Amino acid sequence: MGNLKNSDLVEVAFWLLIAAIFFSVSFNFNQPIEIYKFGATGWPRVILILIGLAALGNLYHSLKNGSKIQKGRVGASEAPDQVNYTSVVDYLKTAWILLIPLLYAISLKPVGFYFGTPFFISLVMLAWGERRVKFILFNTLLIYSLLIILFMFILNAPLPQGNVSPFYDFSAFMLKMKTQFDQLL
Repeated sequence: MGNLKNSDLVEVAFWLLIAAIFFSVSFNFNQPIEIYKFGATGWPRVILILIGLAALGNLYHSLKNGSKIQKGRVGASEAPDQVNYTSVVDYLKTAWILLIPLLYAISLKPVGFYFGTPFFISLVMLAWGERRVKFILFNTLLIYSLLIILFMFILNAPLPQGNVSPFYDFSAFMLKMKTQFDQLL
């Protein structure tokens, strides 16, 4: 079996078994949903398939390379970074990084996914220390577009729309555009 160890096979078997069990159980609660054409289990099944594919990919990688440690990682030094908290500002930066996801989650109900997500993506990049405006704008647009394509067009998953007027209106506009796109096809 080449470079495979028993632990590699046990790990792959574990993840494939978990995915298979939950996939088979998902047929017990597959209910049609009016706004989601893949039913109640569409989204969980995609995740389970991805878990299975990741397990098989890990098996293939272990078969080809074994468990040896890779020498050198692209873009990362081998020595761990030393983090020095010498001032209150350092603690505030860490707190800011931890607070951004919390604030985003709190804002989803009033602001909604469609309006709040680009700001969340930009704020995360700023918190990580990125200061190039064009880089932040381009990557925010790219990540947001990929999320919209994944959740609106591929998975057709309902996302939080917000309940405050200007944000709700923006979400309604996005959903109207999606409906018009679906009618073209």
